[in-house]
Amino acid sequence: MTTVRIGELAAVTGTTTKTLRFYEDSGLLRPEGRTATGYRQYGQDAIARLDFIRRGRAAGLTLAQIREVLDVRDQGRAPCRHVEDLLDTRLRALDAQIADLQELRTTVAQLHDAARGGDPDTCGAEQVCRYL
Repeated sequence: MTTVRIGELAAVTGTTTKTLRFYEDSGLLRPEGRTATGYRQYGQDAIARLDFIRRGRAAGLTLAQIREVLDVRDQGRAPCRHVEDLLDTRLRALDAQIADLQELRTTVAQLHDAARGGDPDTCGAEQVCRYL
């Protein structure tokens, strides 16, 4: 494959032309040029960029963070340290989310246990539900 048009790139990578245009507008993807009739043309590197974008999103990175990494690479530098920092930040955020979810689960389990043993006939009309 030397160059492909946007529809062909979308088909090869399992994405949509709308997404590819969005990525172009966001600075994540650049066509190599345009045909005489104005169609975008993409080279082999576009597939690698789209694969990187997909893997970055799967790791929970934002498109802005992914663009930062791509910008470093486009300047001819290896972005590995920057990626390490982003992943470190992501890990810390995930750990905090997990801790919050564990705390929430404990609370919901306690409420559930109290509700399971309760008698609905003993709920007063002045309360919506005494278990919440």
